Amino acid sequence: MTIPTPTPPAFDARPLVEPVPPGAARAFVQELKRSGRLPSGSAAVVVFVIVGIAVLFVFGSVALTLIAAVFGAIAAAMAGTGEAAGWGVLAAFLPLLFIGGITTIVVVVAVRMARGGGERMYRLDRFARANGMSYVPRFDDPGLPGMIFSLGSSRYATDLVRGDKPRFVEFGNHQYTTGSGKNKTTHNWGYVAVKLDVPLPNIVLDATSNNSLFGSNLPAAFDKDQRLSLEGDFDRYFDLYCPAGYETDALYLFTPDIMARFIDHAAALDVEIVDDWLFLYARREFSTLDPATWAWLFSVVGALLDKFAQWARWRDDRLASLPPSLPDAVPQGAMPAAAGAAAAGAAAGGAAAASPVPFVAPLDALRPPPGVAPQGRRLQQRVPWLPIIIIGAFALFWILSQAGVFGALLSGLFGG
Repeated sequence: MTIPTPTPPAFDARPLVEPVPPGAARAFVQELKRSGRLPSGSAAVVVFVIVGIAVLFVFGSVALTLIAAVFGAIAAAMAGTGEAAGWGVLAAFLPLLFIGGITTIVVVVAVRMARGGGERMYRLDRFARANGMSYVPRFDDPGLPGMIFSLGSSRYATDLVRGDKPRFVEFGNHQYTTGSGKNKTTHNWGYVAVKLDVPLPNIVLDATSNNSLFGSNLPAAFDKDQRLSLEGDFDRYFDLYCPAGYETDALYLFTPDIMARFIDHAAALDVEIVDDWLFLYARREFSTLDPATWAWLFSVVGALLDKFAQWARWRDDRLASLPPSLPDAVPQGAMPAAAGAAAAGAAAGGAAAASPVPFVAPLDALRPPPGVAPQGRRLQQRVPWLPIIIIGAFALFWILSQAGVFGALLSGLFGG
């Protein structure tokens, strides 16, 4: 009998593309601000205006000086003619016209950015509602246990679309910065967070399709000793890392049918299992106005959801322990004498029937509790030496070339 592949959940993408009623986006943004779901000021617009003003005064002052010099020269060349006065007046008013024009452009672009951001939030909110989900425009420092959420500074997630049926799922975009000054870098990720039923070992599936010249595009590198090779073609699509000693557990979790789901639907995504969460990562926006992106993400989550129920049965045997006061496990079918007496009393209608008597514990009660032993909660990370060495070699080459070392060396070799 062939088991049919689950159909990805349908979704309504019309709110992403249909026209926005006049004034609806602005009213929605105002409501977000009144309810405290959105800061009162638009950070993007404020930053743009500040940058525009800085450019205006830094580079504009140089341009104005040159323009004034040109028109002054023209006026001097025409001295004694009637045109000189006109050129002088134009030279006096031109800086004001220049400043006014640049300021107008900055304001117009800032207003359009604000309106565009409002329409984006309005559309995503309506999209979330149409699909039985909710929308959060921004969440500072999400605090999720995934590897991208504890890095850098100025961490925040935007355009969060959340649902809780059949389990909690969150789609969002995450941003953080590293370094400072000229070396400051902004990192942008799209992510999907799925809540699992029980904590699982920290397992990473590093997709090979998005690796770069320097290897993995993930922000963390892991000890090669933790790499586990799986059967079939799985290794062509993912490098799987699991904590040392948890290889058998990883094989239990990644059965052939689950591996096939990841290959067929998530081969372009990096995957991390940590605590009781599963994360899907990519260096692109996930929460977007593109219906095709949402169709893809919904299909990925829909293909994986029904398999997560298998993982709920996993237990870490390292947590298994019985209290010293308890006897060895009672053989199946055996009944303690006290329990037999209580049963006889219950059959006779005696008082013993009202008194609960300890009986053989259910099988589930003898299993380890949900959780992960300390050695399986986090993968061991390593320093990615190869890209550091390559970047350092390029930096050294540039420094030596700027210092003229190579020129002097060539002159010495060829007697130039």
